[in-house]
Amino acid sequence: QVQLVESGGGLVQAGDSLRLACAASVHTFSNYAMAWFRQAPGMEREFVAHISWSGATKYYADSVKGRFTRSRDNAKSTVHLQMNSLKPEDTAVYYCAAGSALIQPIMVNTTRGYDYWGQGTQVTVSS
Repeated sequence: QVQLVESGGGLVQAGDSLRLACAASVHTFSNYAMAWFRQAPGMEREFVAHISWSGATKYYADSVKGRFTRSRDNAKSTVHLQMNSLKPEDTAVYYCAAGSALIQPIMVNTTRGYDYWGQGTQVTVSS
């Protein structure tokens, strides 16, 4: 069983930055690929970023490329999402997710690719 706890959300202005963190309670964190998804009111949950078990491979949604950066620290069982140049359209609840280290590339941007989810942290960007 994997427990995920997100933190770092908040209310910021457009152009500001935020750094989200996700702490995992798991025996071997490096057994899991990790991702961030987000869900705005009335919208489906959408993929934001993925990082492989080693940190060597990262995928980003086109909407956040160049602005968001994903990282992980396997020794601390933690992943981060650095969000720069935030826009009002980035407003959503951000969820941390964990899946198999062997996740297929075709699955990394789908919710079905991940088995464990955190409770989410709210990010609100005002214009």
